[in-house]
Amino acid sequence: MIRLPPVLLAASSALMVVLLGLPTVVLLTRAFRPAFIEALMSSVALEALRLSFTTTAISLGLTILFGTPIAYLLARYSFPGHRLLDALLDLPLVLPPVVAGVGLLLVIGRQGLLGKPLSQLGIGLAFTTTAVVLAQLFVAAPLFIRAMKAGFGSIPPHLEAAAVTLHASRWRAFWRVTLPLTGPNFVEGCVLTWTRALGEFGATIVVAGSLIGRTQTMPLAIYATLERDLDAALSLSALLAVTAFSLLFLFRLLIRSGHR
Repeated sequence: MIRLPPVLLAASSALMVVLLGLPTVVLLTRAFRPAFIEALMSSVALEALRLSFTTTAISLGLTILFGTPIAYLLARYSFPGHRLLDALLDLPLVLPPVVAGVGLLLVIGRQGLLGKPLSQLGIGLAFTTTAVVLAQLFVAAPLFIRAMKAGFGSIPPHLEAAAVTLHASRWRAFWRVTLPLTGPNFVEGCVLTWTRALGEFGATIVVAGSLIGRTQTMPLAIYATLERDLDAALSLSALLAVTAFSLLFLFRLLIRSGHR
């Protein structure tokens, strides 16, 4: 077995830790001051917090509802266009968020593919809270689908077959056997999807704008207040960072304890 020199490994690891960890450490150090709570209690911050947690909860629920079946389809079935569909669902992960926002605007905007007929019915989607949810769904749902696809793919099909032979319906076998076995993947997908939706900025500002109380989520509020109220921007940034880190860290602990 070829091993790299320990000094080289330590040096490169230390460099990555500094590059990836130092900005967050400095942010938290600057944010957690006496003005932290006061900044979070401002009307703009409270509205952004309320809107962010509401929209991300809705987008996560929709992702679970519609993402689980397609993840199962991709993991268990082979059909013409399988790889094309798989690549298409992964595309939002590599698209620049602004490009995603432009694409959504061409679909749900007033002159968009779906937006135009809907606007004739008096239904507007662009620059509404619904547009925020759609933007979060577009950029974050692929993370859940990938996690669940890996989970379904790791379960031997004969376990479902055994449940069916014991007179369980395929639906019951899915709920009682298959889905519980994907528990770690389900939690991972939910955590990654929710945190990605919580931090979404580019697509949201293009397709929904930044209207306080309507479309201005936490990342948009941070950007809007960065120049005029640095304390509020730092407080919201720190809250986002702590929330994301706490969820990821808790997930890792749960997975580790589950393997013991």
